[in-house]
Parts: sequence; C-alpha cells; structure tokens
Amino acid sequence: MRDESVVRVPYADVGLPSVHPADIASAAHAALTGPGHRGRTYQLTGPERISPRQQAHELGRVLGREVTCVGIAREEAYGSMAAVMGAEVANSVLDLMGGDVNDALPAVHDTVARVTGSPARTFRRWAEENTGAFR
Repeated sequence: MRDESVVRVPYADVGLPSVHPADIASAAHAALTGPGHRGRTYQLTGPERISPRQQAHELGRVLGREVTCVGIAREEAYGSMAAVMGAEVANSVLDLMGGDVNDALPAVHDTVARVTGSPARTFRRWAEENTGAFR
C-alpha cells in the first residue's frame, strides 16, 4: 500500500464493525481486574460498520492521498493467506471478513462501553493513530 496506495481485499463492500485493538485491550483489562466478569464472555465490536472500501477511503483522507480499494475473489485471497496461516485458518478468516455473513457478523454491540465505561473507538481514530505505518 505504501508504494501503490492500493489495497486488494475480498469482500470490499461488506461492512463489519471493526474493533480498535486498544478497545480489546481495555475490555480485557477491565474483565480481568474488575468485579463481576468471572465466567462471562463478551462480543466486542467497533461502534459502526465499515467496509474495506470505506477503510481505504478513511486511510486516504488521513494520509492526504487517494487510497484505492480493489475487490478480489475469495480464491485469490485464499492462496496467499493459506500459504502463511494454513488452509483452515485462512478459510475461517475469509468467512469472518464477509464470506459467511449471517445476522451476528455485522451486528454492532455496545459491549466496549459497557465493560470499560468508555465509548468504542472508530476506525477513523485508528487510522489517525497509525498513519506512520502507511507512509
């Protein structure tokens, strides 16, 4: 992406509630150190659905240049992913990226706010915090 400003991804228009890594850490800290969490599980999501195409647009806005999102077939993505992470994990990740959209996958939950006391961070915030990785 640094050289071409192009992102190639399957399911480019599937909007999912991408969760900020810091929200995962905050929720884990609260659950591990606070009362009332023992034995509970939580579905963590970001505050809104955002597609890879929208993510590319946000990255471009933050970087001050156009970032193009090119949709690719699942099979094309699978080849390179399976070589790195194995067939079973690659298929599972591709399902989670939008290949097996069901009612639960795109659902937005307020879990981060309920567990941490702070609202979930947006993808825009993540992009602003991580611009250096894309320059």
